[in-house]
Amino acid sequence: MTTASPVIDLRRFDGSDALALALAEAVATDLRQALARAGHASLAVSGGSTPQRFMQALSRQALEWERVTVTLVDERWVPDSHPRSNAALVRTHLLQHAAAGARLLPLFSDLPGPGDALPGLEAELAALPLPLDVAVLGMGEDGHTASFFPGGDALESALDPDGAAAVAPMHAAAAGEPRITLTLPVLLAARHLYLHIQGQGKWQVLQQALSPGPGQPMLPIARVLQSARAPVPTYWCA
Repeated sequence: MTTASPVIDLRRFDGSDALALALAEAVATDLRQALARAGHASLAVSGGSTPQRFMQALSRQALEWERVTVTLVDERWVPDSHPRSNAALVRTHLLQHAAAGARLLPLFSDLPGPGDALPGLEAELAALPLPLDVAVLGMGEDGHTASFFPGGDALESALDPDGAAAVAPMHAAAAGEPRITLTLPVLLAARHLYLHIQGQGKWQVLQQALSPGPGQPMLPIARVLQSARAPVPTYWCA
C-alpha cells in the first residue's frame, strides 16, 4: 500500500491485536531507553476506544513502571467517575498488571472549566519534566487529533508551533464536552511520536487529509504531521 505523503511512516497490521502488541513493544522500548538515560520516563496517551487493546498490551510490558509518569494527550472536562473520562480509561486499561505502579498525571481538576485549571496544569506538566519521552496520537473521523477539532475556538493558538503554552482549553461543536489538550509544541517535542488508527474509514480520512483537494482546508491531523521533525510512525490495521 502506498501512502499519500512522506510525513508518515506506515506500519500496517493484519488485525488490532497484532497492531496493539507491536505498538506496545515499541513504546516499551522507548520507555526503557528513557529510564536508562534519565532514570525516569514520561508517556502521553490518547483516549477513545481505539487505544484500549494497545493499553492492555502495554500494561503487561516489563519495565520499571514506578519511574514512569503517564499523562493524557487530551481530556474531556469530566471527573474520572464519568464514563467518558480519558483518565478513567487509562486506569482501567493501562495502570494494571506490570504497569500498576506507574504514576498518572490527569488533565482534569475540580474547577469549573479547563481555562480555570491552566496555571496548575502548566506547573504540573513542567515538573515532569518536558519534553515527553513518548506521545501516542489518535485521529477522529473528522480529522481531529488530540483536541485539535476543526472549528475549535482555540484551534489556531493550540496549533501555533511557536506557542509557549503546554496546554490549551478547547470548545468545539463536535467535541461534546469542553476539552483540555496538550499543544502542538509539546507534542512535536516528544522524543517519540506515534499515530495509532484503525479501520478503512480512518485510513481514507488520513489519505484525504494529507492530499486535500483545491480549496479544501488542511485538517488538524495533517497540520500536526506536516509539522513533525520526521515521518511519524503510523500504526494501522483495517
